[in-house]
Amino acid sequence: MLYCPACGAQRLAVHDNQFICSDCDFTFFQNMAAAVMAAVIKQDSQQHTQLLVATRSRDPGKGLWDLPGGFVDPDESAEFALHRELKEEIGAELASAQYLTSFPNTYPYKNVTYKTCDMVFIVTLADGAEVVANDDVESLQWLPLAEIDLSQFAFESTKRAVSAVQDKLLASERA
Repeated sequence: MLYCPACGAQRLAVHDNQFICSDCDFTFFQNMAAAVMAAVIKQDSQQHTQLLVATRSRDPGKGLWDLPGGFVDPDESAEFALHRELKEEIGAELASAQYLTSFPNTYPYKNVTYKTCDMVFIVTLADGAEVVANDDVESLQWLPLAEIDLSQFAFESTKRAVSAVQDKLLASERA
């Protein structure tokens, strides 16, 4: 941002996440964008937890792994965004969702770097739900949660999210 949107002056100072005009004292806060991630799980025939992993079809991170999800739109709750993103990206309705945690993320897109707060939910799908790769998802695969290679994920926040899901869910499988 070069010019003040209030008075047009080219005197914007940047302080942390604020742009402040020295002429009219206008302040613009550059806050982080909210995003949701769905750790979609199911049990295989041996009662081991499987995680639905998406391969990204676009940059950033094209060809790398991700969890289904995306940005929370204006006037949406995180829960509504979670439902919407699952329908858009995997074509399925969720049966249950449990909030787990959140992580900060950096999302570079078309020469703009967005700072996000990625909220992680553990999700189960409705019985008999079929998943289909849609929107910005190239492909989907169910992987054993215990065997997932975190280095294959596009974003640090997603690596941390999957690790948190592993910590929460795999302790009961080991017992």
